[in-house]
Amino acid sequence: MHSILLVDDEPEILAAWRLILESEGYEVGCASNGVEAVARAVARVPTLIVTDWMMPLMDGAELCRRLKAMPALADVPILLHTAVPPIEGADKNWDVCLRKPVGAKLFLTTVAQLCKQRH
Repeated sequence: MHSILLVDDEPEILAAWRLILESEGYEVGCASNGVEAVARAVARVPTLIVTDWMMPLMDGAELCRRLKAMPALADVPILLHTAVPPIEGADKNWDVCLRKPVGAKLFLTTVAQLCKQRH
């Protein structure tokens, strides 16, 4: 079973996507910021990380940098799910960026493709 770590500072978004992903058979963990996400990912390496860009404590840019710098997590695909996309030309330490709001069909298709990459 594929495991997904959802990272977003908005509890409603975490709850909604968790419900959708679990109904599709994914195992889902949640974190409300980058600091919590790093700790969870180190404790149990997920198949995929889905993260917001704008968050308190540690934003998505720093989270992506830290994850890619860790050998155990460097190969874990990252799906950026954000209302404010990163500036073009910024270090691209993620695999795919989907702009909020995104439809469930596109989100699930993208998640499935990224999970297949990993295994």
